[in-house]
Amino acid sequence: MAETRTLSLPVILPPDYEKCERCVSRLKDSLLQVHGVLSVEVDRQASTLKLVYDPHLARLEDVEHRAKRIGIELQERIEHASFELIGLDCPDCAIRLEKGVAQINGVLWASTSFASSRLAVEYEPDKVAPAAIARRVRELGYGVREPEAQPQFPGGLAKVELRRLPLSTHVVLTLLSGITLLVALLFSWADVSFVAKAFYVVSTLFGGYYAARGAIYSLRSFTLDMNFLMTAAAIGALAIGEWFEAAAVMFLFSLGNTLESRTVERARESIRSLMELHPTFANVIRDGKEEKVAVEEIRLGDTLVVRPGEKIPTDGTVIEGSSTVNQSPVTGESIPVEKTVGDRVFAGTINRQGSILIRAEATAQDNILARIIHLVEEAETEKAPSQRFTEAFGRYYTPVVVGLAVVIAVVPPLCFHANFRVWLYKALTLLVVSCPCALVISIPVTIVCAVGNAARNGVLIKGGAHLEKAGRIRVVAFDKTGTLTTGEAKVTDVVPVDGFTAEDVLSLAAGVEARSEHPLAQAIMKEARKRRLEPRNVTDFAALTGTGAAGKLNGDSCLVGNLKLMQDFHIELGVYYQKAKDLQEEGKTVVFVALNRRLVGLVALADAVRESAKQAFHDLREAGIERIVMITGDNETTARAVAREVRVDEYYAELLPEDKVDIVRLLIERYSSVGVVGDGVNDAPALASASVGIAMGVVGSPTALETADVALMSDDLGKLPYTMRLSRQSLKIIKQNIAFSLFVILVLVASALAGWLKLSMGVFGHEWSALVVIANGMRLLRFR
Repeated sequence: MAETRTLSLPVILPPDYEKCERCVSRLKDSLLQVHGVLSVEVDRQASTLKLVYDPHLARLEDVEHRAKRIGIELQERIEHASFELIGLDCPDCAIRLEKGVAQINGVLWASTSFASSRLAVEYEPDKVAPAAIARRVRELGYGVREPEAQPQFPGGLAKVELRRLPLSTHVVLTLLSGITLLVALLFSWADVSFVAKAFYVVSTLFGGYYAARGAIYSLRSFTLDMNFLMTAAAIGALAIGEWFEAAAVMFLFSLGNTLESRTVERARESIRSLMELHPTFANVIRDGKEEKVAVEEIRLGDTLVVRPGEKIPTDGTVIEGSSTVNQSPVTGESIPVEKTVGDRVFAGTINRQGSILIRAEATAQDNILARIIHLVEEAETEKAPSQRFTEAFGRYYTPVVVGLAVVIAVVPPLCFHANFRVWLYKALTLLVVSCPCALVISIPVTIVCAVGNAARNGVLIKGGAHLEKAGRIRVVAFDKTGTLTTGEAKVTDVVPVDGFTAEDVLSLAAGVEARSEHPLAQAIMKEARKRRLEPRNVTDFAALTGTGAAGKLNGDSCLVGNLKLMQDFHIELGVYYQKAKDLQEEGKTVVFVALNRRLVGLVALADAVRESAKQAFHDLREAGIERIVMITGDNETTARAVAREVRVDEYYAELLPEDKVDIVRLLIERYSSVGVVGDGVNDAPALASASVGIAMGVVGSPTALETADVALMSDDLGKLPYTMRLSRQSLKIIKQNIAFSLFVILVLVASALAGWLKLSMGVFGHEWSALVVIANGMRLLRFR
C-alpha cells in the first residue's frame, strides 16, 4: 500500500469566495489534478484545507504552492456581483432573466430571486464587464442603471436598478383596461356590437401591454413563460371572435400581476427594513473638534460621540461614559443592555440614555449590521431544494402543455372533423390555466418572509436549504461550556466551619486571591464584591502551582486551594472531607480555606448553567424536538451534574473535538437529522458535521457569524425554540403551497379539457391561486 500523508493549511480565498460553493468546488477540483494528491476536503467552518497526498509523487512544498496559486488564480479569474432588481413583476420573468444572463460568454453562474428581487452573478472580468451584463438585461426587456452610477450600501454590494415601466404605469394601464372593459359590456348590453368590439380590443391592448412585451422577449430568449401563454390565448380568442374573453383574460392577468407585485413588495420590504437600521451619519471628534460625517467616512480608531436617542454608527468600544443600549435591532434582545467603559457596542443599536464616546473598530462596510445585510442577501439567492424542484418542474412542464394545446387545437378538427372553434377554445383555455405560476412563486416568497422575520429577531438563517433542514431536525445536540453554561465560574456555596461565618470564609479567600489571575480567584473576588465584603489585608502572596495560593494575615499563614494543598500541609478536614465530596458529585469545584493550619471553610464554584436552559428545553420539546443531547469535553462528574440539572435525554463526556464529530455522526445515523448548537469557532468540527450547525452568541464573532448555517446573535437559548418553530412552520407552508398549487393546476387543466371552463374564469383561477399561496407564505412575516 502506498505511503500517504495528510496536510492541513489555510484556505487561500477571501471570505466571499470561501462562502461560494462553486469556488470551493473549483479549488478542490484543481488540487485533485495535482499528481500525487489523493483527496481534498475543505472545512469552511475552520477555513482550512485537508489534503491527503503520496510523498513519493508530490512534494509538500509543491502541494502548498499549488494550493496558494489556485486561490490567487480564482480571485483573478472570477468576480461576484449582486444586483437589486426593481419592477420584477412575475416569477417567469425572473427565470427568463436568469437564463438570459447565464447565456452570456464569461458569465459562469446567475441566480435571480423573484421574492427578494435580486440578481446574483458570477463572471470572468477578462471576458465580460458589468456594462455588457446591463446590455443583455436591456435586450431582455428591462431597464438598467449604468454600472458607473451604481450607489453602494453598507453591505458593500452595488445596487443596480432594473425596471420596465414604473409600477404606477402598470396600475394605470390595469385601471384603463378595466374601465374600457366595463364600457364595452355596457355597449354590448345596449346591443351596439361594433362599438362594444372596439372597446373590447382597446381593453385587451391596455391590459395586455406588459404581457405582449414580455412575450416578445420571452421568444427572443427561447423560453415560454406566462406572458407568452396569456398573449397567445388573447390573440386566439380575438381570432375566433371571443371579444369579451380576450379582454377579460388580459384585464384579469394584468390585475393579478399588479396585486402580486404589491403583495410581494411587502415581503421585500421586510428585508429592506434591515438597511434602514443603518445610520447615515456619525459625530466624529477630529483634531479636537466634533464634526458630522457620513458613516462611510468613519475610519478605524475614530472617536465617535453618540447622544441619547441616536443610533450607534459602527462597531466599537465605549471609552467614556455609560448608558443603556437597545440591541434589539441586531440581537433581538427586548431588554436594553447596560454599557460602560470597556464594553463593546454594535452598529444599528440605539443609545437610550447618557452620551458615550466610542472608539470605532469597524468601517461601515465591515461592521456587524453590514455583515447581517450581506448574509441575508446571500440567503435570498440560495435556492432551497423545493424551489429548485418547482423551477425544474415549470421548465419542463410548460413546453409539454404548449405541445398538448397544439395537439388539442389541431388533431380533433383534422382527424375527426370536430368543430375547430370549439377545440381551439379548449386549447387556449388550457394554455391559460396550465402555467405553474403559483407553484413557482410560492416557495421563494415563503423563504424570504421566514428569513426576514428571523433576521429581525436576531437569528440569521443562511438560505432556504438550511431553513428546510432546520424544519426537519429531530435531535439537537448542545455543547456544554459557553452554550448551556455561561463559561464563567460562579460561587454557588460557602460552607463555614464551626466558629467562623460565611463572611469570614469569603473575605479571607478574597484577601489571598486578590493578586491571582486564576478564573476561580476572579470568581471569588466577584462574589465578595457582590456581598460588599472587604478582602482581608493579606501580605506575602505566593502562587502555589497546581494547588492554590498562600499569604500572611497579621503573621498568621493563610492557605486557599484544592484538596491536595490541604493534604500537603496536613490540615485536618474531618466531616468536611465528605461535604467536599458531595459538592464535587454535584459537578462543583471545591476551594478549601485555612488559617494557621486550621480549616476555616469551603467555597464551591461551578460554571453557571444559563437560566434560560430549562425553559428552552421545554419549549424545544413543545416545538417537536424528540431528543436533546449534551456533548462536552468536561469530566464525567461535572457533565452528569449539569445533565441532571438541565434534564437532557442523554450526554457524552470527556470528548475531544474529533470525538464530538463521531458522536454527531452516530446521532445522524440514528435519527437522520441532527442540529448541533455551539458557541462558535471552538465547536467548528461538530457544527460542520451536523445536518444544521447553529452558533449562538455570535454578535461579536465575525468568524462564527459567517461560518454557521444558523446564527443566534445573542446568548439567549430562547431563540432556539423560536427558530425551530419558524423552520417547521415554513416547511409546513412550503408543503401546503406545493400541494395546493398542484391541486389547482390539476383541477383547472381537467376542467379546461372537459370544456367546463371559460377563458376568463381560467385566468381568474390562475391568478387567484397565485395570490393565495403568496398570502399563505406572508403569514411568516407575522410569526412570533
